Amino acid sequence: MVKDAGRSARASVWLEEKARRGGRGGGQPSGLDRERITTVSVRLLDAEGLAKFSMRRLAAELNVTAMSLYWYVDTKDDLLELALDAAFGELRLPDPDAAGQDWREQLRALATEYRALLVRHPWLSPLAGRYLNIGPNSLAFSRVVQRVVRRAGLPAHGVTGAISAVFQFVYGYGTIEAHFIARIADTGLSADEYYQQAMAMVAEAPETAEAVEESKDLMAARGGNTVAEMLDRDFTFALDLLIAGIEAMVTRG
Repeated sequence: MVKDAGRSARASVWLEEKARRGGRGGGQPSGLDRERITTVSVRLLDAEGLAKFSMRRLAAELNVTAMSLYWYVDTKDDLLELALDAAFGELRLPDPDAAGQDWREQLRALATEYRALLVRHPWLSPLAGRYLNIGPNSLAFSRVVQRVVRRAGLPAHGVTGAISAVFQFVYGYGTIEAHFIARIADTGLSADEYYQQAMAMVAEAPETAEAVEESKDLMAARGGNTVAEMLDRDFTFALDLLIAGIEAMVTRG
């Protein structure tokens, strides 16, 4: 099928004049502003999820008409981009130029912050892959990450690969962790109760009992008395492996 040559792909709300101004110009209807709309959008996404989010639902929450929202954004995609970048604004970023700071510790801090963000906002991970993600907060995060990894001493051609290794791992880990937490929430159980019940059922089922038996020693060696401790231990160890890999590549030259 031949695509309509007159249609261009959507770029980003951040490349539009409206995003920089915060509105179409003139008066602001219903006492709204872009910051308030974005803040309420994030709150709704946290409470109800991405699937239930709509301009109509947001307008009801703000007690305005849906048409009032289009003074600030052309589409729901524009609004989701604004919400995405607002979430990135929660990240605490280290100063990569601070004297005496170890790049390894700064990289660990950035990875830990990003993991927590993905878990705190489960709707963030699908949006991060959907849009260009070039808002000011996202760019600030990306620039700090790049400057920290540059200090490791890798050759220039290896910097982006190292960033990908670390932060694609964090993206995957945080996304799966967020799914796990959501699944637990639907049961009404605590994370530890859910884990114990699930493992007991899996161990008793003929189709899965053998796999559980084979991994008993690994699970015991893993340590951790709670699900949270086990998740933290695995995340920390995997991150240490990646940082050790960066160090090894620096030594290899």
